[in-house]
Amino acid sequence: MKRMVLKPGKDAPLRRFHPWVFSGAVAFKEEGIADGDTVEVFSKEGNYLATGHYQDSNICVRLFSFQQTDAGPVFWEEKLQNALLYRKLTGITGNPATNCYRLVHAEGDGLPGLIIDMYGRTAVLQFHSIGMHRASPLIADALLKIFGDHLDAVYDKSAETLPDQYAQGMVNAYLFGEKNGQVVEENGHYFQVDWETGQKTGFFLDQRDNRHLVAAYAAGKSLLNAFCYSGGFSVYALKAGALRVDSVDASKKAMELTNNNIALNGFSESNHNSITDDVMHFLRQPGEGYDMVIIDPPAFAKNISKRHQAVQGYRRLNALAFQKVKPGGILFTFSCSQVVDKPLFYNTIVAAALEAGRPVRLMHDLGQPADHPVSLYHPESSYLKGLALYVE
Repeated sequence: MKRMVLKPGKDAPLRRFHPWVFSGAVAFKEEGIADGDTVEVFSKEGNYLATGHYQDSNICVRLFSFQQTDAGPVFWEEKLQNALLYRKLTGITGNPATNCYRLVHAEGDGLPGLIIDMYGRTAVLQFHSIGMHRASPLIADALLKIFGDHLDAVYDKSAETLPDQYAQGMVNAYLFGEKNGQVVEENGHYFQVDWETGQKTGFFLDQRDNRHLVAAYAAGKSLLNAFCYSGGFSVYALKAGALRVDSVDASKKAMELTNNNIALNGFSESNHNSITDDVMHFLRQPGEGYDMVIIDPPAFAKNISKRHQAVQGYRRLNALAFQKVKPGGILFTFSCSQVVDKPLFYNTIVAAALEAGRPVRLMHDLGQPADHPVSLYHPESSYLKGLALYVE
């Protein structure tokens, strides 16, 4: 492994186990270090600090160990076994009503650049760094050793998430096994998951707890599920006894997935309506309001330069959403934009409520579930924010 040395005083974040090294903190790096290389990072005094993957960017090293390691097969087995043991502790594995969950949540599990989602007997891997992708054979082997006969396939879905130049010509593919069923169970609800061509790894596992909360309020209610994707909130609401659910998404494919999942759970068009439309356009249309409205848009900002634009987008969207909530109804609103932190999101929703002129009470402060852990030393891993709001 090649060496990298930090400038004086720039080692403090690493001593607090923060997993990123910024390019401006580097005093020296050995010649020949290339994108994807595993490097050891040292202080100016020559003390070892951490090991990680190098990439020529603002975050130039993503650290996966604070102890010297060869990053060989045993290292990966121990890392993934540790991630699995944590999931067992949370109760998400071995659950007879749920067989889909996140096994590795990047920095939250000490493995920056790596996402592993489990869908029944298939592991779907998504790499966000070149170095982590180059370790994919070791990671796949470690999964096979840990899960044994309980794992049928390992699928790499990283062509869209890796840097363009590196990913040129890359195709998503099975590293082991082949497609074998795409229906999973979550809290007793059934979903068809398209991990090959769907969004992210195929399903938004991070909303599991929030879907369960929506169900607790849905009985006898009318509900709008905006940006519905594959209809997760809609299925939960119908099973909980919602009288009517409207699912809205601009994507025709998303609406096909939603319709499939509605039917898969035994419901029909009698109390569910699929609407292919731009959500902002739909919210501006006159019509009867809803007892519950769910606003779960895709990330409005991928980087800090887009934050102001994202905040304005969230404000406009939620001001319209407030107008669709009947008096005494509930608005569930979310943001998955990492650069829009919790206080900023909260203040943006306050601005939207003021613009809508509605008295509002906070019912629940929402976030991501335990299988999407946040490292105490890396608050940036907390990306999902949500509010459940009582609207008068």
